[in-house]
Amino acid sequence: MSGLAGRNIADPAAVEARDGAFLEEVRAFLDTALTPDLREAGRRTLGVHADMGACRLWHRRLYERGWVAPAWPAEWGGTGWSARRRFLFERECALNDAPLLFATGLRSLGPLIIEQGFPAQRARYLQPMLSGEDMWCQGFSEPGAGSDLATISTRAERDGDHYVINGTKIWTTGAHLANRMFAVVRTASEGKPQNGLTFLLLDVDTPGISIAPIIDLAGEHEVNQVFFDGVRVPVENRIGAEGEGWGVAKRLMQLARSNNSPSALVRRILHRGAQALAASGDLDDGLHARLAGLQIELEAFAQLEQDALPSGRPRANDDANPSMLKLIGSELHQKVAAFALDVFGPMAMAPRHSRDEAMEDGAHAMAKYLAVRAATIYSGTSETHRNIIARWMM
Repeated sequence: MSGLAGRNIADPAAVEARDGAFLEEVRAFLDTALTPDLREAGRRTLGVHADMGACRLWHRRLYERGWVAPAWPAEWGGTGWSARRRFLFERECALNDAPLLFATGLRSLGPLIIEQGFPAQRARYLQPMLSGEDMWCQGFSEPGAGSDLATISTRAERDGDHYVINGTKIWTTGAHLANRMFAVVRTASEGKPQNGLTFLLLDVDTPGISIAPIIDLAGEHEVNQVFFDGVRVPVENRIGAEGEGWGVAKRLMQLARSNNSPSALVRRILHRGAQALAASGDLDDGLHARLAGLQIELEAFAQLEQDALPSGRPRANDDANPSMLKLIGSELHQKVAAFALDVFGPMAMAPRHSRDEAMEDGAHAMAKYLAVRAATIYSGTSETHRNIIARWMM
């Protein structure tokens, strides 16, 4: 596992000079492509993606520029950027309030299909994922199976060249917005529970799928419960062999955990909190000291991301680095959201959608704080990741 200990970190000014041309290119693109409406959508984002209208427009502009998949290999439509360039690009997007993409497919499923999919699956799914034609959601968690996916009970019975699925998934982010889903289902009950799971790709509009909204603490509709009643999925939509979905799902979670709480996401909230503190004229030494400490933590975390995953993707046998990045990122995300909440003080208790700008900013800080409470639960709890890291260190 890579880290900062003993590392001779280059002078920031020298690094900036070396990457100056690239930064100029990125900034010029953002100045042109990010309209005021897109920036506002980025600023007002509470959950894991911006308003879908802004998402689609920003996705299309990044795709047309060739920058929609910074961590994908160039031969599959990605940028082929180094870890440093990915960091610089994501930092500039955060500081310029670019919308957060609805990007479960781009961040985790796309790299998985590149690694483990059949040629026909790569041909069918990768290009629509890049262009934004296909939006993907994840069907893993169930009412009785959260961080422990081995207890999944949603059943898929083989019927000729199809699987027939019955059961339910829960906390499914964006199921009401996506047109495709990847899911882990149970195809056998004999032996170890991990041995009876299968990984499938399916269309959300398949007959027998119904979606019920779940409203979160911030009053937003981001997650759902999904029900399967005799849903037929072609066998050709399977990734990996039947009964080997546990290994496929583990690899996908490595990919997801390595980038679902990145420093760029944390930077957005800290940047807004710092701006609000400066604008308030508040001379509270405690708030300024907290800000300085959080800025140091954020920069250390950003450097750790680059050190731990220079290729942008964890190695197949690497559980520790993805868990470390998810643990640090999600807990820092919550600390920064709590700081922003304290900066706004009483204004954080204002009602949402106020006509007063200060009250609306305060209400947004409260809603963001509530939304981020889930960060240490989804994609594995903090306790789960501490256990994974501890096992690696033994």
